[in-house]
Amino acid sequence: MKVKMNTSQKNPDTNSLVIAGKAFHSRLLVGTGKYRDFAETKAAVEASGAEIVTVAIRRVNIGQEPGKPNLLDVLDSSRHTLLPNTAGCFTAEEAARALRLARELLDGQTLVKLEVLGDEKTLFPNMPETLRAAETLVKEGFDVMVYCADDPIQARMLEDLGCAAIMPLASLIGSGMGIVNPWNLSLILERARVPVLVDAGVGTASDATVAMELGCDGVLMNTAIACAQNPVRMARAMKLAVEAGREAYLAGRMPKKPYRAEASSPAAGKIGA
Repeated sequence: MKVKMNTSQKNPDTNSLVIAGKAFHSRLLVGTGKYRDFAETKAAVEASGAEIVTVAIRRVNIGQEPGKPNLLDVLDSSRHTLLPNTAGCFTAEEAARALRLARELLDGQTLVKLEVLGDEKTLFPNMPETLRAAETLVKEGFDVMVYCADDPIQARMLEDLGCAAIMPLASLIGSGMGIVNPWNLSLILERARVPVLVDAGVGTASDATVAMELGCDGVLMNTAIACAQNPVRMARAMKLAVEAGREAYLAGRMPKKPYRAEASSPAAGKIGA
């Protein structure tokens, strides 16, 4: 399969990931759910090197539950951008309410991650509701990073609505199945004018590397790190995997040449020839 390079950034050689006008050095984004406690969350986030850390407003306390353990007490706000998300929302109205609350809790922050789910079993996105929520939130001044199906048509629709980043799934949330349809991702990457980040389905470091080699601008993950046998060590592995994939993408792989065996060393100039 021939995959075209992603031209969503004007300068693909830049080291920075630019979303809604803000530059980030790390292209790995991590979640904060499913850890044993906030201490493990903090250790894994630090090991990942991630600057953008996403939090489910309906599941993790960032001030909406006074008196209870608060994630903001363990994360350094000078080093991390907290990205509120709408995990657990199944309608556009639910998602919009959650992100309005997040904006109040985070002193007017507008960068958010939208996800509107279709059902509790697969957690596949409900795209009609996602589009409706995105339109509302963009009009209200939010910078929307949006979880979506790996459908190039609907990805373009979300971009046309004004979303700041498109985040197609690699496979189902929490499945660890990796990238099951690289062809669809390549179509999204080929046409996108905003950053494209794989969201959901990454299971191990090689999955993250493949996503970056395809030309994705970044990868967001939670379960792959939090549910690893050693989350902190896996967080470090994911950091290196994303960096390696990005370097390989920028370097440009050699062409595949099936049935054309060729010696690694040239025959010309061989001693005794």
